[in-house]
Formats: sequence, C-alpha cells, structure tokens
Amino acid sequence: MSTVLTDTVVLTRRSLRHVLRSPDTIITTAITPIAMLLLFVYVFGSAIDTGDGPGEAYVDYLLPGILLITVASGVAYTSYRLFLDLQSGFLDRLRSMPIARSAVLWAHVLTSLVANLVSLALVVLVAVAMGFRSGAGLLAWLGVLGIMVVFTLALTWLAVVAGLTAKSTDGAGGFAYPLLFLPFLSSAFVTTDGMPGPVRWFAEHQPVTSIVDTLRRLYAEEPLGDDVWTALAWCVGLLVLAYALAMRSYRRRTSG
Repeated sequence: MSTVLTDTVVLTRRSLRHVLRSPDTIITTAITPIAMLLLFVYVFGSAIDTGDGPGEAYVDYLLPGILLITVASGVAYTSYRLFLDLQSGFLDRLRSMPIARSAVLWAHVLTSLVANLVSLALVVLVAVAMGFRSGAGLLAWLGVLGIMVVFTLALTWLAVVAGLTAKSTDGAGGFAYPLLFLPFLSSAFVTTDGMPGPVRWFAEHQPVTSIVDTLRRLYAEEPLGDDVWTALAWCVGLLVLAYALAMRSYRRRTSG
C-alpha cells in the first residue's frame, strides 16, 4: 500500500506540473460554463419562471446545473491527457519500472479532481459576483462538496475508460459531448412541469435531475426528501461501474 501511495504521489505531481504549465486548461474548462451562466441569467433569465416568479434568483436555480457541466467539460481533458500518455509510449516505459500499475490511473484521476475543483471554485465566484447568495451552514456546504467530489470521480473514471479505448484525440475528448448535453434534458435550466410527456419522464428519471435538485436544496436549506438518496445512488453506482470498466480496460491495454 505504501508503494502504491508513493508512486501515485510522484505521478500526480508530474500531471499537476503539466496542468500548471498550461493553466489555459483550467481557464478553458471554466470559460464555457461561465459563458452559459452569463447567457442564461442575463439573456434568458427574465423570461424563465422557476416557481419563484420570472427572473427571481435565477442564478441560484441555475448554478447546480452549471457546476455539473463544468465537471463534464473538465474530465474531457483527463481522457485526452491519458490518451497522449498512451500514444507517446510513456505508459510502456513505466511498465519496465518497479512501480504500482494502478498508480498511473490514480495520478490522472487525482489531477482531474484537483483541476475540476479549481474550475468549480471559479464558477462559484462568478455566480457570487452575479448575485448568488446562500444562507446554508457548514454541513450543507460540506454536503454539496461531497456530492460534487463523488460526481467528479465518477465522471473522471469514465473519462479514463474513454482515454484507454479511444483511437484518436478527437475520440478521447469527444466522449464528453453527451454528458454536456444531458443537463439540458433535466431540471437544471427549467422545471420539468412544462415539458412534453416523454421528455418530462426522461428528465425526471435521469441522474442529473436528482443531483441538481439535491444541490439546490442543500444550499437553499430546504428539506432534501428522497432526491438525496437517488442522487447518491446514481453517483456511487456510476463511480463503481466506471472504476471497474477502467481497470478492466487498463489490464487489456497493458497486457502482453
């Protein structure tokens, strides 16, 4: 275990140095969600009724969905960086060294977690400047952070699968496009009440809706209801499945 931790720390430092040398990665990851935040709040916000009246605190309603989009955008870089390591032969060189094989993947995952948390912090700061306010206590915000960490880890391990199985750089990063689109078919931007029947059913039963509703209720200090358990089940279930697929793909890719 100590060997795994040591090797993971060394490789994580390498990956973080790559990110620090190109801070445009984090900036680019945050720019699209921030642009969407500005667009929907200042252009469409006055025409959208979320139950509190048209335009009332729409930034508060919108923020959870934008946070999920930020993570979906960020993990695409994890897939891309892992694909480049494979193509450059870096992973093959590591196989000839006495290091823990899983440390390579964990280094990319931890780097993704750190980079995405920085991007999320930037998005929240912009939301605060736009008028986002919350009277939630420390425990509620720790709950928000916990859900975002588990969600980020789940999507990151999914990105690892994409990076290991992609045939091109476009394929490595392109897997995130469906993830970016999914919040639009949820309660992230508008309530599901006015959606057509089949669309409403899908929106109410896909993972994004339960996650954004839980985040929204946490920082609004509202009762969580059953959504919190649904959100946790989706996040943990996806994390376990993605981790298993990533390890299986890694063993296949590095065998022989």
